[in-house]
Amino acid sequence: MKSHQRVEHPALPDYGNIQEQAASRAELVEQLLDIGAALSSTYDLSELLTLILSKSREITCSDAGSVYLVDRTDEIPTLLFKVAQNDSRPKVSFQEFAIPLTRQSLAGYVALTGETLNLPDAYILNPEVPYQLDRSFDRDIDYYTRSVLVLPMQNREGETIGVLQLINRKVRPDLVIRPENVLETTQPYSEWEERILHSLASQAAISIERNQLQESIENLFEGFVRASVQVIEARDPCTYGHSERVAELTVRLSEEVNSITTGPLRKLHFDQRQIQEIRYAALLHDFGKVGVPEAILVKQKKLYPSQLDVIRHRFALAKRTLQMECAQTKFRHLIEHPQHRHSQTESVCSHCQSLAQLDTQLEEAIQALDHYWQILLEANEPRILAEEPLARLRELSGFTYRDAEGQLRPLVSPDEMAQLVVTKGNLTSEERLAIEYHVTYSYEFLKRIPWTVNLKQVPEIAYGHHEKLDGSGYPQGLKGQEIPIQAQLMTISDIYDALTAGDRPYKRGLPVEAALRILRQEAEQGRINHEFLQLFEQRQVFSVLGHRQETDIPIEKSSALKVG
Repeated sequence: MKSHQRVEHPALPDYGNIQEQAASRAELVEQLLDIGAALSSTYDLSELLTLILSKSREITCSDAGSVYLVDRTDEIPTLLFKVAQNDSRPKVSFQEFAIPLTRQSLAGYVALTGETLNLPDAYILNPEVPYQLDRSFDRDIDYYTRSVLVLPMQNREGETIGVLQLINRKVRPDLVIRPENVLETTQPYSEWEERILHSLASQAAISIERNQLQESIENLFEGFVRASVQVIEARDPCTYGHSERVAELTVRLSEEVNSITTGPLRKLHFDQRQIQEIRYAALLHDFGKVGVPEAILVKQKKLYPSQLDVIRHRFALAKRTLQMECAQTKFRHLIEHPQHRHSQTESVCSHCQSLAQLDTQLEEAIQALDHYWQILLEANEPRILAEEPLARLRELSGFTYRDAEGQLRPLVSPDEMAQLVVTKGNLTSEERLAIEYHVTYSYEFLKRIPWTVNLKQVPEIAYGHHEKLDGSGYPQGLKGQEIPIQAQLMTISDIYDALTAGDRPYKRGLPVEAALRILRQEAEQGRINHEFLQLFEQRQVFSVLGHRQETDIPIEKSSALKVG
């Protein structure tokens, strides 16, 4: 007969509790996934650190917390107190500051050792530990720091780049912690929370490092752009500051466009990345000047200084030649008529008159040369040439002089005369084409740069800053909507600064109102965008350059443009 042994069945599990735990864990996993997505999509460091702290506090039901970053830029590393939050003291403001990176502070100890501190009561510590709570914070805001969880934020190489510090894990989220109720309202952090926060801290460290890398890349590129601008200005000191001013004006005008709520411009909007794209295009719009011959780039008069020196020597040589020829003629006359030197007859008087006539002719010829030299100097100035000096210049083109070899040469060569008879400005058509080609040089340079998606239009924007809506611009002769909107903004800024800049030795800077009058004429003739110019005037965008307000512009609200 078999004996029956009693079989002990295990206790049935509490399925309700298991389901509750499973739901809680699923919710936590979902939370962590959302946090990871948020961390990956945040590019602003301040926003990123705020997000890391707020989500860490949310998961652990922490009343307060702070984030530190390790700063190794100086010879002695420090901890930067970057972000702080406190639900029980929401009105207390925290400012960024640096503390020494030592083992004496909680955050410093964790940053140096890579260990985690989970303290049930930060006021009650083992006397053998090197760290202590800085109680000055509590005294300043009438607070009590009890339970503390301090974790290192380490990158892939295990280097601590920051510290996450959570304070006072509450027993209920809605509680307000005061020094007198801290024992009843707070509890220690659990090992499970410590593990979860370790995972989050690692993810946060990667996001911070990515953000810092992004920031360093942007700083690197910013430095490259600044250096490029310096190269431009070193080649053309006369336009020092032009690129910076155009960038300032264009960015401000872009921001003003964003504020329009009615009218044709209301549909236009530039986000921060697009405004940065506009700024880089404006800063680099003249970079192609590095490819323009320097002599043309810095040319101040119609003739180059070396040319004027050569012509001055020719005029001097022509005078000396006239004087020498006059002296030789007198000498030959005296040799041919030796009897007249001691005679007092009437024929001698006639001879003296002949010599005096030679002196008069010499003086008149020299005066004529001096007169033409003054005409030449006047024509050399880069202003609109009147008809009278133009006719005198044509007379001068027929003058010759005898060089050292006795050959007859033109006093002013055909090439030099072609430069002098330029009726407006100081450049010949060939020189102007060379200057205008700087736009193409800029484009060819900029399109070689591997721009990010957010900056890919920089070359095209810079390429279009000399185009005009009626097709009269260069280098492509684009019309209307073929010209990028951002380039149309920059065109107004570029023209305005070129007109008002007072640092050009070949022209005087115009007052604000005179410059705006010229821009209005350009708009009326359909060359530049009328709506953008109207906004430029109404919002006085030009004031960012600190110009004196020499204008009485009426602030009109037309049906075409209403500023909101």
